Amino acid sequence: MTDQHRPPRLVAHTREVEAIDDLISYTSPSEPLAFLRRGDGIVGIGRPIAGYAPGRHVTMDAAPHADGWRWLCSAAEVDDDVHLPGTGLVAFGAFPFDARSERSAALMVPPLIVGRRDGRSWVTRIRNLDAVAPDEDPPFAPQSYGPHWSATLGPGELDPAGYQAAVRAGLDAIAAGEVAKVVLARDLVGTIPAGADLRRLIRALSTGYPDTWTFAVDGLIGASPETLVTVAGGTVTARVLAGTTARGADADEDAAASLALASSSKDLDEHRYAVRSVLDVLGPHTRSLRADREPFTLELPNLWHLATDVAGDLDDGASALDLVAGLHPTAAVAGTPTDAAIELIRRLEPFDRGRYAGPVGWVGANGDGEWAIALRCAQVGAPFLRSFSAYSDTIPVVAHAGAGIVAGSEPETELLETRVKFRPIVDALA
Repeated sequence: MTDQHRPPRLVAHTREVEAIDDLISYTSPSEPLAFLRRGDGIVGIGRPIAGYAPGRHVTMDAAPHADGWRWLCSAAEVDDDVHLPGTGLVAFGAFPFDARSERSAALMVPPLIVGRRDGRSWVTRIRNLDAVAPDEDPPFAPQSYGPHWSATLGPGELDPAGYQAAVRAGLDAIAAGEVAKVVLARDLVGTIPAGADLRRLIRALSTGYPDTWTFAVDGLIGASPETLVTVAGGTVTARVLAGTTARGADADEDAAASLALASSSKDLDEHRYAVRSVLDVLGPHTRSLRADREPFTLELPNLWHLATDVAGDLDDGASALDLVAGLHPTAAVAGTPTDAAIELIRRLEPFDRGRYAGPVGWVGANGDGEWAIALRCAQVGAPFLRSFSAYSDTIPVVAHAGAGIVAGSEPETELLETRVKFRPIVDALA
């Protein structure tokens, strides 16, 4: 066994390979690891050799995640001939929304990573030299997709009527001065067939929503439109989304919906809270920080968002995980003031969000990384996996969607917003 006071000796080798068309086909059908956008990104293969996830891997729970990652990388050897984001020693991660969640963090280093970016493809092989019995290297080869499947879904612990009641309680808290904004979610629960090829879910989301971050980490699978933070070569960028409306049925109705969103005082107020929370965190880490003066309307296949892009130059060596720790949770997924909003969420939501609305992404040994907010997603096999027999012919799945509540919000309108936000993951599951 290794000395518990020193990190394992990890060795990573990255080499360029011939062009790869379908990254998703290389990852595991049952335990996929992926972080993709517009077909580019990285996928992981094989049982993780370092990091931590519930009950399966080496834990570093006593250390903050950013410091724990630096510790894990401190003895690593990296041989990288490609030098693109996602090459070298990389970990995939997903973290819970609430620090009190029963669903713990996952930060996992797989033995094989396959990537593609800017027309170039590569393979990274990672070994743990301290492993007592190293596993055989997983094969670098695509696997045929399993048969199509569909999930059964229904209301969870907060049905439509209950959600509207929660929104009214949130509005009462806003009127009482407890919070200025709170983001309230509701849940859908169901099952998928045992043995289902989860890559089909990733593929459906990636194909239907190519401009989103499509991810799969420890059973959390989704397609998020919202970047939490990206760090690359000393620069930091983020995209803030807050304020939403459904797409119109035709071109004229769609244009009217976009214009109404851009001029809605309720949605603009909600958006300003979210932008301010990001600027307040990133400012101390940067020597220059730039943000759009006014939000723009971001077009997605099923809805419009108000969006603001933020960019800056880091001047203190902060890693992507350092910034993730500072940014999460943003006002876009929690509310304002943050601590009061989270306490209100705990009172009004009768479930544990798990990793919904938490950070999901990857981090490299040099601190670079890409992180999204886990939205439009489902957790496969959680949070009630223990209640299912190992011999069951189904696997549990839970999905969440939420809306930002501010003064002037209407419960029925917010319920409709959650239905629109559920569409990507529900359509993909069904």
